[in-house]
Amino acid sequence: MTVTPAADPTMDAITSAVALGHQGETSRARQDLLAVWDGLGVLGDPLHRCTLAHYLADLCPDPAEALIWDVRALDAAGALTDERAGEHHAGLDVAGFYPSLHLNIADNLRRLGSFETAAEQIGRAEERVAALPEGPYGDMIRTAIRGVRDAITARDTTPRSTSPAP
Repeated sequence: MTVTPAADPTMDAITSAVALGHQGETSRARQDLLAVWDGLGVLGDPLHRCTLAHYLADLCPDPAEALIWDVRALDAAGALTDERAGEHHAGLDVAGFYPSLHLNIADNLRRLGSFETAAEQIGRAEERVAALPEGPYGDMIRTAIRGVRDAITARDTTPRSTSPAP
């Protein structure tokens, strides 16, 4: 028996906005995500908050603003259960979110010149890397973690060429 996930209009709205961002319509994507956030608030569904904040951070060229959204994503992940994540996608494991979330926080802190705190966050990403899946996504995150670690060591605040921000 195949289980079909229940309709989720909020996740559909987030996905549509993310697609706009990938098509280069970053301003509209940000507006759409902010409108969804206004409906969610800080007490909304943790899966929605985590996903939205994670993607909205990617649309922020200012590392301070991106950091705010990345911290919101991390906070929401702390309230998210595997059961809730699995309702959206079978087998989705919240532990696999953490390497990317800590990576993004570390990268923003690095870009802001807060190298010691960035090193702590990249260390947290490295501690959780075993939760990443094998394959292209896991490889991409592992590579980015190494790149940000190297940039922290070099005291480099330059945005990464692979950074998703516009």
